[in-house]
Amino acid sequence: MFEKLKKILSNREIVIKLIFTFLILLVFKAGTYIPIPMVDTLAIRAEIANNSFLTVLNAFSGGGLSNFSILALGISPYITSSIIIQMLQLVIPKLKEWSEQGEVGKQKTNRVTRYVSVAIALVQGLALLFGLGARPENILVDDVLKYNNMYWLFYIYMAVVITAGSCFTMWLADLITRHGIGNGSSMIISAGIISTVPAMFTTLWSKYFSEGFNSVANWTCFIVIILLYILMIFGVVFFEGAQRKIPVQYANRGQNGSSDIPIKLNSANVIPVIFASTLLSIPLTIVGMLGQDTSAVGTWIEQIFSYQQPVGIALYILLIYFFSFFYSFMVVDPEKISENLDKQGAYIPGYRRGEETKNQLARMLFRTTLIGATYLTILALVPIIVSKSFGFTSQEASVITIGGTSLIIVVGVAIETAKQLETASETKEYKGFLE
Repeated sequence: MFEKLKKILSNREIVIKLIFTFLILLVFKAGTYIPIPMVDTLAIRAEIANNSFLTVLNAFSGGGLSNFSILALGISPYITSSIIIQMLQLVIPKLKEWSEQGEVGKQKTNRVTRYVSVAIALVQGLALLFGLGARPENILVDDVLKYNNMYWLFYIYMAVVITAGSCFTMWLADLITRHGIGNGSSMIISAGIISTVPAMFTTLWSKYFSEGFNSVANWTCFIVIILLYILMIFGVVFFEGAQRKIPVQYANRGQNGSSDIPIKLNSANVIPVIFASTLLSIPLTIVGMLGQDTSAVGTWIEQIFSYQQPVGIALYILLIYFFSFFYSFMVVDPEKISENLDKQGAYIPGYRRGEETKNQLARMLFRTTLIGATYLTILALVPIIVSKSFGFTSQEASVITIGGTSLIIVVGVAIETAKQLETASETKEYKGFLE
């Protein structure tokens, strides 16, 4: 490990890229502290703490949403746009054609994705502002509240500022992708999540030791939570790296013509958890913003859609499983893999080419996805269980996150970045040898 680290740090080109990436991330983090004019950030923080979807969005924006900064949405509109375009490739022939055109098609797809990102950022910004601003005292400072006929104009102005901030974040992500290390979008999301970790530990310390150090129970709870957090990290690292390798034989390569098809245990990544939490949060968000929390309808919706309630938890689990299978079979298409194997003169030992190979791939993908969906479900439920078990308030639970989507993202990005750094250092070494 130390040898690999020494090899990476001795490579001047890689060090420059690392410094460049770090500086861009600093610029992004600084932007999350620049608030939009006319907003009351203290009131907004209280609203976000009571809304699970906004809490996730705030983590992805590196705290920019809780500060209601110009980067309040961060890179999330681009991520949403990328997922939508990827799904539309299944139903729109033109997008599917572009996906098969190599680099030229990729550039066209990226251009469309950016245009859609701008539209999504504007819609999300307007929805967020008009939703939270259904009660203007939730977001506007006192000096602006007197202009009661001009709220809509203020909201549109703020939405344009938020959209511009999202475009700026996309530009920063592009700079990292081109001149830095790793995928820019993933690095910005991970940096935003990591920047909230110190707040988690300070909140834990304040909760258990604000009144002194003489309680054994406080020390026990603190240590158990830290150990659980470390255990979750190790678990996520193991499952994110786990693969099911399907052996493949090539008929035209003789005895050495063997290979394998790696299928990740968690092919869908964090998409199922994000989709499930988003769908459940939409009704709760609407009810909360309209001030109907305590009404009969509000109570009924709370019982069904809140995953703090038994029915909500069951619905949450079902949605995670549904989206896990849907997205996994979309990303890893057994029919397409079977066709590619047939074109290359390859086959899975013991199975005929064509339909039989496709069915076998589908069966293996189903089994791995079943395990992956179970892993995602456990990871998504752990924060809820920990919060209930240790008696966290909603404010504390929004900061102290043991498990969840954030951990998967950070670990996944860390693994991919480490692989890229290792590959870059080895490539440089071989190039020097050949020269």
